[in-house]
Amino acid sequence: MAASVLRSRNYLLLGAMILMAGTTFAASNIYTFTLPDIDGKPMPLADFKGKVVLMVNVASQCGYTPQYSALEAVYEKYKSQGFVVVGFPANNFGAQEPGTNEEIKTFCSRKYNVTFPMYSKVSVKGDDQTPLYQYLTKQTASSISGEIKWNFTKFLVDRQGNVVQRFEPAVTPDSADVTSAVEKLLKK
Repeated sequence: MAASVLRSRNYLLLGAMILMAGTTFAASNIYTFTLPDIDGKPMPLADFKGKVVLMVNVASQCGYTPQYSALEAVYEKYKSQGFVVVGFPANNFGAQEPGTNEEIKTFCSRKYNVTFPMYSKVSVKGDDQTPLYQYLTKQTASSISGEIKWNFTKFLVDRQGNVVQRFEPAVTPDSADVTSAVEKLLKK
């Protein structure tokens, strides 16, 4: 009887470990993740199913901060075709996003007229890296994965939620590289 109980306990333990491992690596696209929006309300990335998405880690006091204008322009140009930009404020580089979510929202709307969806501040690297950015940097294709090096790193996602391309900070959102990639995905 004791061996039977021990065997049952081992099977339960094995099952729990398999289940936990499965949830750790279960993300197969961005739709798995839900994060709070800039106002603190849950906003699942699944809300963007069927759209082409450009995900960007942003900061208000960075040399690349003027890219907000280009992000908004690209969003306005393509949103009627099923395109969305989503911003993820992060304070991981040079403390260039020190503000609260409310301060970030005010800054973005007043200075750059941002209307695309913004999420609450996240961590894109380090020990407190948000699970979405763990997925983006570790579980995507090798040509896309890798540590975030600075603010305004961009990830392009197809209509099925698959990350298909990465653009480093110096590549502006309105560059031919980005817009041609967006247009190609919008035609699919």
